[in-house]
Amino acid sequence: MTGRWTADLIFGARLGWAGGRDGWIRTAMTAVGVGLGVAMLLTAASVPAMFQGRHDRGAARDFSASIGAPLAKSDRTLTVRRYETWFRNSSVYGLELQPDGPGAPVPPGVDRLPRPGEMVASPALARLLATPDGALLAPRLPYRMVGSIGADGLIGPDEYVFYAGSDRIAGREDVYRIDRFGNPGGGPEELSPMLALLVVIIFVVLLLPIGVFIAAAIRFGDEHRDRRLAAIRLVGADSRMARRIAAGEALNSAVLGVLTGAVFFGVGIQFVERITVGGITVFTSDVSPDPVFAALVALAVPAAAVGITLLALRRVAIEPLGVVRRAGATRRRLWWRLMLPVLGLALLYPLIGQVGATGGRLANAYQVAAGAILLLISVVAVLPWLIEGVVRRLRGGGVAWQLATRRLQMGSGTAARVVSGIAVAVAGGIALQMLFSAAAAANTVETGQDTARAQVQAGFGPGDGPMDAATITATFRAVPGVRSAFTVTQFYGVDPAAQPSASGQPVISVLIGGCGALAEIAVIDHCADGDAFVVNGRGEAGAQGAATPGPGQRVRIGDVEWTVPAAVRPALPGRDPLGREAGGVLATPGAPGVAALPAANVQTLMRVDPAVPDVYEHIRNASFRLSPDGYVNLLQSTRESDRFTTIRKSLFVGLVITLLLIGVSLLVSMLEQLQERRRLLAVLVAFGTRRATLGWSVLWQTAVPVLLGLGLAAVAGAGLGAVLLGMIGEPVRFDWASMAGVAGVAAAVVLLVTALSLPALWRLMRPEALRTE
Repeated sequence: MTGRWTADLIFGARLGWAGGRDGWIRTAMTAVGVGLGVAMLLTAASVPAMFQGRHDRGAARDFSASIGAPLAKSDRTLTVRRYETWFRNSSVYGLELQPDGPGAPVPPGVDRLPRPGEMVASPALARLLATPDGALLAPRLPYRMVGSIGADGLIGPDEYVFYAGSDRIAGREDVYRIDRFGNPGGGPEELSPMLALLVVIIFVVLLLPIGVFIAAAIRFGDEHRDRRLAAIRLVGADSRMARRIAAGEALNSAVLGVLTGAVFFGVGIQFVERITVGGITVFTSDVSPDPVFAALVALAVPAAAVGITLLALRRVAIEPLGVVRRAGATRRRLWWRLMLPVLGLALLYPLIGQVGATGGRLANAYQVAAGAILLLISVVAVLPWLIEGVVRRLRGGGVAWQLATRRLQMGSGTAARVVSGIAVAVAGGIALQMLFSAAAAANTVETGQDTARAQVQAGFGPGDGPMDAATITATFRAVPGVRSAFTVTQFYGVDPAAQPSASGQPVISVLIGGCGALAEIAVIDHCADGDAFVVNGRGEAGAQGAATPGPGQRVRIGDVEWTVPAAVRPALPGRDPLGREAGGVLATPGAPGVAALPAANVQTLMRVDPAVPDVYEHIRNASFRLSPDGYVNLLQSTRESDRFTTIRKSLFVGLVITLLLIGVSLLVSMLEQLQERRRLLAVLVAFGTRRATLGWSVLWQTAVPVLLGLGLAAVAGAGLGAVLLGMIGEPVRFDWASMAGVAGVAAAVVLLVTALSLPALWRLMRPEALRTE
C-alpha cells in the first residue's frame, strides 16, 4: 500500500511538469503563491530573534550596572556623560568619555577610546554628517571623526550614535564613574496584561491571513487539474489512484513553494538593513527564524497541500468522460460552520474580566490565541456558504453583471477562497482596532501642556553659569520661524527663620521674568520693570510643600538671602504653557535684590511656525551656541508609554507587510483564474463582446465576494473585539470610523489589484488565445 501511494505521488509530481507551458505556468504560480506565504511565516518566526538581538546589543552597551555605590577613581575606571539631541524625528545619542587610566573599559563596537576632541560614530550618523543635511547637526557635534562604531555596538543599522573623547567632564554633577559596560541582568520588563493581550492578538491577526492565503494558493489551477484527472481515469486509473496523483501534484507545487519561499526569504533579508518602517531597523544577522518553527513550516505546508487537495476532491466525481462537481446539487451546510465561533466563544468567555487578575501577567495566552483563531477562521468557513446563498439569488442586470454572476454561480468556492484571506485580515483588523483604542487610552497620559500657546521649551541649568534672560530671549527670537519667545528664571528657597519639621522646610518659589513673561503664567493687572507679585498657588514645587511669602520676608536661595520687596502686590495664579500653576513670588528683573541672586534654572518657551523648514533644528543649534549643556524639548499634549509605542510601531510594520501580501495574493489568484479562462474570453471577444464589458465583469466578479466578505468580517471582527474588551474590563465601544477605514483599505486593495490585472486581461483576449494543442 505504501509503495502504491509513493508511486502515485511521484507520478503526480511528474505530471505537474509534463503539461507544457500551461503546466509550468500553473506550477510556477502556485509555487510563487505558496513561497510568498512561506517567506512571510519565516519572517514572522524571526521576529523574536530580531527584538532579542536589538535588546542584547542595547544591554551590552548599557552601563547602569556600574551605577550605584560611588566608585573610587582608578586605572580601570571611566568617567562618562550622556548627551542626547534630536535631528528632525530621529534621536542622536552619545557618550562623552574621559578615561581615568589606561585600563578604562571600552564600549562595544569600538577598538579604543577616542582622544579628547575625537569622535567615533555609527555608520548612519557618519553618512548623515557627510550630506548637506548634516550641516544642521554638525554644530552640535564639534568633534573630529576618527572611526566608526561596529554592529555589535548598535541596536540597529540606522541608529545615530557616537562616542566622543573629553578631558573636561570629570568633576561635573551630571557624570558617572563606571568600571564596565554591559548589563546582563537587565532583561526586558514584563508586559502588562493588556499589552501582552495586544501582542497575542497582533500575532494571530497578522499570521492567520498568511495561512489562509497558503491554503488558497495550493488550490491554484483546480479546473485544469480536474480535466487531467478525467483523462487519467480514461486510460484506466481508478478514482483513488486519481486522487493520489492529484495529491502528488499538489505536493510537488508545495515543496517547490517551500523552496521558493526560502529563496524569497534569503534574498529579501539582504535588503532588510535598508528598510525603516515605523522607526525600526534590524541587522541582516538578526533575521534568523526559529529552527523548530522553520522545520514545522517546511513539513506542515506540503502536508497541508496533500490534505487540502484530498479534502477538496471529496466533492468532485472524477469520471473517465469528465468531472462533475457535487456543489451544484448539494448545498453547503451551515451548522458545522457555526460550531467554530461557538467553540471560540467557549474558550474566551471564561476569561471575561479575568485578564490582569492573576499576578499582573497574561496567564492564558494560548487560550486567548486559540479562541481568537477559531473566531477568525469561522469567517473562512462561513464565507463560502454566504456567497453561495447570495449569488444563487442574483438575477438580471447588464451583460457584464450577468457574466460575473453566472461565473460566481458556477463556482463560488473559488471566489470564496480568493476573498477569505482579506476577509480574515479585515475581521482581525477591526477587533485589533477596538482593542488598540482601549490600550491606547490606558497607555496614553495627558501632559497638560498647551501646544497652542507654545511648541518648544529650551532650558539651561545652574551649572551653565549666569545666563542673561534678555540675551537668551533675543537669541531665540532671531531664529527663523520663531514667532514669539519668553524666558523665566526659576529659584527655590526657604525661610531661614522657619524651624525644620519632619517633612522638611516649606519651599518658596521665586520666578523672575519680564512683564510679558509673567503675564503668560499669572493674571496681573498692570506691570512695569521693578514690580513684584505674590501668587497663592501651588507652583512647580507644590508637591514638596509650597509656601506663599509676604512682603519683607527673607528667602534663602543658595548662599544668598533675598528679601521679598515691600511693595509686592497680589496676583491671581495662572498656568504656563507647560501646564504648571504659578505660585510664590513673581518678580521682574528690576525688582530690588534680583540682580544679586545666584545662577539658576532658566527656561524659554517659544511659539513657532512649523511650516518654516527645519525650524526645530535651528532652535537646537541656537541653544547649543548659548550653552552646550542646554536642552530643547518639543511640547506635546499627550504622551505614550515607550513599550506601547514599540508595539504600535511593530503593528504598523506587520500591517504594511500583510497588506502587501494580500494584494500580491489577490493579484496572483486573479491572474491564475484569467489564465484558466483565456479561451473563453477569446471566444467572447470573437463573438463581439466588448472588452470593456469583460473588464467590468471581472470587477463585479471580484467585488461581490469582497463586499460579502467585508460584511461578514465586520460582524466577526466586532464580536471578537467586544469579547476582548470584556476580558480587560473595558466597555464595548464601536469605532465606526476606524472600522470603515479598515474596510475601505481592503476595498482599495481589491480595486488596485483589479486595475493591475487588466493588462493581462487585454492580452488574453487576443485571437491567439483560441489556439489549442
